[in-house]
Amino acid sequence: MTKINTNSINEVNDLTAEANQRARMLAQGHHTLNSLPKAILELGTIFSRNGEELALVGGPVRDAFLGLPIHDYDFTTSATPEKTQKLLDKWGNATWDIGKEFGTIGAARDGLVVEVTTYRSEEYDSESRKPEVKYGTELAGDLTRRDFTVNAMAVRLPQLTLEDPCGGFADLVAGVLRTPAPVTQSFTDDPLRIMRAARFVAQLGFKVDPDLKQAMRELAVRLEIVSVERIQAELKRLIIGKYPRKGLELLVDTQVAEYVLPELVALQETVDEHGRHKDVYQHTLTVLEQAVALETDADGEVPAPDFVLRFAALMHDVGKPATRRFEPDGTVSFHAHDVIGARITAKRMKHLRFDKQTIKDVSRLVELHLRFHGYGEQKWTDSAVRRYVTDAGHLLSRLNRITRADCTTRNKRKAHYLQSGMDDLEQRILALKAQEEIDAIRPDIDGTKIMEILGLKPGPEVGLARQFLLDLRLEEGPLGEDEATRRLLLWWENKHRK
Repeated sequence: MTKINTNSINEVNDLTAEANQRARMLAQGHHTLNSLPKAILELGTIFSRNGEELALVGGPVRDAFLGLPIHDYDFTTSATPEKTQKLLDKWGNATWDIGKEFGTIGAARDGLVVEVTTYRSEEYDSESRKPEVKYGTELAGDLTRRDFTVNAMAVRLPQLTLEDPCGGFADLVAGVLRTPAPVTQSFTDDPLRIMRAARFVAQLGFKVDPDLKQAMRELAVRLEIVSVERIQAELKRLIIGKYPRKGLELLVDTQVAEYVLPELVALQETVDEHGRHKDVYQHTLTVLEQAVALETDADGEVPAPDFVLRFAALMHDVGKPATRRFEPDGTVSFHAHDVIGARITAKRMKHLRFDKQTIKDVSRLVELHLRFHGYGEQKWTDSAVRRYVTDAGHLLSRLNRITRADCTTRNKRKAHYLQSGMDDLEQRILALKAQEEIDAIRPDIDGTKIMEILGLKPGPEVGLARQFLLDLRLEEGPLGEDEATRRLLLWWENKHRK
């Protein structure tokens, strides 16, 4: 009997799959690039007739081969910034030189926005990520200074010829991230590229070259010279990527997370070798994935991708390492990890310079993520449902999604029980909403009327009276003005009788 070499068959299958992928990407790129707006091709003609080169570069070229629409028109040129502005004045309705110190001029025409940057050849100070900008003379030289090979491709205009000196297309087909220059040099020159590598993994789902992964680990400390704002921007883009788990796992595996999101690393420390509780780190990543799956489209209640939902899912258990206790009966507790986690989350987000509203929303979701637990064991009163809705406020849809996503048990009966309980709660919320317009719960009497009834001037007592009426509204539902007035007067009389 002839022995079949399965390894050879697998190699042939791999080669066939790669060839098919290559052909598909070439066809996608050809279609997209040949469908560029006429105004873009006209821009190339203007530069060419004036003795200058112009090429579409970086992300737009990469996305064209990936079959994605082009949203950003980034170009590189042989022209100086001064000449670029003159040529763009001929083409566009408006131009701006906000990036002129870096060689970039912007322009707009009929809804199209372009940015054109002079060929660059940069030199970096090893103690700073800010380069000394020097202009280059060749397209190939400009491409080799870019972050990754898949972003180091260009298409010359108006000819539409591809320039790929660093093998970016082959890496695109293979789904791998490499740097055009030696990776240690690339990351030393610009440490932010360490974060960008993880971001592109999350965005594109690519693997990283082994040397690149090792360099991330060895040079992670250089992120300390990068501004917090730039790190925050890359982290945010990672979180809203198509594959955030992959990007986060890369940050943790390379120890980069220790400089960016140490709370995520700390979750690994809660692994219990005796199996008394689940792996909090793996649970967290699964909750994140499940939260992403619960996002809705652009017309839904939580448009995808939603950073607040995703980051709250990622941070929801960061309070567990600080609150883990091994109880005398052999169980493990994490008492108040929701409250502690909210504080930890807010502190980290402040350090990363997130805006106040985003910090408030994410930390609030972390604080509330356990609120639902116990609903199925003891049926909530209408008052409790109202309080749940009121406490969640505009975050209600996100809170419900995190609650669902937080169920990662393999026990099908328990999972069904939890999801059924959430279904029931959401139905009750809808019913109460229809009945009472629960989203805008207010006392039956406003502050002006309270002052009129009680003969008060603006001050703390008006606030106390309003809170009494709001609590009454939450407990009993709408009372109507007459009944609310009667109850207010009774409360006021009893209050002053004491």
